[in-house]
Amino acid sequence: MATPPKNRDWLALTVEDPLEPDLPICDPHHHLWDGQTTRVAPRYLLDEVLEDVGSGHSVVSTVFIECGAMFRSDGPEAMKPVGETEFVNGIAAMSASGRYGTTRIAAGIVGTANFRLGDGVAAVLDAQIASGGGRFRGIRLGAAWDLDERVPDHRTKPGQGLLLRDDFRAGFKHLASRGLTFEAWLYYRQIPDVTSLARAFPGTTIILNHFGGPLGIGPYAGRPKDVHAEWRGYIGELATCPNVVAKLGGINMEINGFGWHERPRPPGSQELCDATRNYYEFTIEKFGADRCMFESNFPVDKASCSYTVLWNSFKRLTSGYSPAEKAKLFHDTAARVYRLPRAA
Repeated sequence: MATPPKNRDWLALTVEDPLEPDLPICDPHHHLWDGQTTRVAPRYLLDEVLEDVGSGHSVVSTVFIECGAMFRSDGPEAMKPVGETEFVNGIAAMSASGRYGTTRIAAGIVGTANFRLGDGVAAVLDAQIASGGGRFRGIRLGAAWDLDERVPDHRTKPGQGLLLRDDFRAGFKHLASRGLTFEAWLYYRQIPDVTSLARAFPGTTIILNHFGGPLGIGPYAGRPKDVHAEWRGYIGELATCPNVVAKLGGINMEINGFGWHERPRPPGSQELCDATRNYYEFTIEKFGADRCMFESNFPVDKASCSYTVLWNSFKRLTSGYSPAEKAKLFHDTAARVYRLPRAA
């Protein structure tokens, strides 16, 4: 039985039927964890993710993205993140049995590793691949940092300029030979660092998470037009790097400043679509459907809306798109980038 989120009653105030329920979806960005007491969903394991993906949309597969869950409690410090992959691969194996429905949860797995180990990270990457049961696809090492203390840094406390460091890049170079991707999670003023990294390593696929983190809190609060204008310039330049792919989502977190979680009732899909379409449309325009994929970022974005409403907002956004474009945005780009089976 699924454990309900803390805001279950609030989410229940806005209920929608799924739009285009037969459109195949690969959700390329969700987490799994337990004991996250500071989150809306402290427990998010197989039962919980199945309840969301089974709420009416045709989610055929998902990709797990690292979140610091279930690290090993002993052994070498560098190898502790391998515990997360072991944990997720167990859930993926349960899902692959078919006993829990047709959706393949965590068909792809993205873990983490400390690239500042330089050449020493190679053994960690090999251990991650070995522990992933053929599902391991890449690494995310959060770089989100801001000078203002009102903006929370990533849990790993990366400091300024992580992606530009020589020791980071000495480890990063080991991805391409293993066919592994890199997830770039940072804030929007750090997007030029991703551009620099992509140009230095053109043979490595880099996946920009959450539009590059446009901010709406602290010094960025109340300045949506200024933030968007600055973000556009960074995104336009990043899009010139052919090895970069963009995830479309993860923009309903508290840090984005829309304040959905503070309202008496959650937004509907049309309101979500209208409030955020300027980020989606510009990114799709610059990257193209071949390099864009919708993502849920659940259960983090569950603080603001339900899974059904979120994917409905994506479907409203693309109501005028061609069937081929929709197929890429909702499934095919993600399946290709993460090397997952195609939808039947």
